[in-house]
Amino acid sequence: MVSVLGLCLALALGVVFGVLGSTHLKLFRAINRVYVEFIQNTPLVIQVFFVYNGLPHIGLMLPVFSVGVLGVGVYHGAYIAEVVRAGIQAIHRGQMEAALSQGFSYWGAMRHVILPQAARVVLPPLTNQAVSLIKNTSVLAMIAGGDLMYRADSWSAGNIYYGPAYVTAGLLYLLLCFPLAQLAQYLERKMEVSA
Repeated sequence: MVSVLGLCLALALGVVFGVLGSTHLKLFRAINRVYVEFIQNTPLVIQVFFVYNGLPHIGLMLPVFSVGVLGVGVYHGAYIAEVVRAGIQAIHRGQMEAALSQGFSYWGAMRHVILPQAARVVLPPLTNQAVSLIKNTSVLAMIAGGDLMYRADSWSAGNIYYGPAYVTAGLLYLLLCFPLAQLAQYLERKMEVSA
């Protein structure tokens, strides 16, 4: 559940910051750069610990589950922002010019013309980010989150069988990630055929 909600948050942040990073407005591009550079250049575990331990100091108490969703969502949102920005820049400039000449506003052209075309370009790297996000939820075991790695660690500590628990956790991560990667390859092939 942390992975699903974290991915939803990451996609939302990624699209917003990806669009901000590809605008002609310097302020929006600067906001995008600060977010992306800060998040991409600090480890996920540090960010999660900062949210988990830092927010209570300003009076904001979040459940561990919410900290997990926020941590992986914000972290992967920065990577998805770069994927979306690159996808937007891959679309020929003439597409935007044509949309503007047809009476679309910049944001309308982005929503109805550019982003749908960019979706085809960004699907494979977005899927890689989804797989990475699922695997990165294992970091949440450090703050006692209810992810797969935490459960494997808890079970193995109680039964003193560490090897089987970690092998099983690894296989379960594989069972979660492999079908997602296969789906991405299928969708990519399908999009190539329809293009």
